[in-house]
Amino acid sequence: MAGRAVLLIPHRSDAAGEGALPGDCRRILAIVREADGPVRVRAVGERLGLDASVRGKLEPLRAKMTKLARRPRQQDAL
Repeated sequence: MAGRAVLLIPHRSDAAGEGALPGDCRRILAIVREADGPVRVRAVGERLGLDASVRGKLEPLRAKMTKLARRPRQQDAL
């Protein structure tokens, strides 16, 4: 990407739907939806196969989950 910023999670208005998200973001959403209630980043990281014992490995996941949580759901946009 040669020094250019890249938006990995497109803005809601730019995306046709959840299918426009990268595969890892769709996996995160699936894990969260399977849960009975709120989920911890550590639990999602473990399901994704990340080393949850190292906090630095979870921080990028925390950032992705925060961005995904801030995206309006498709039915909210209607």
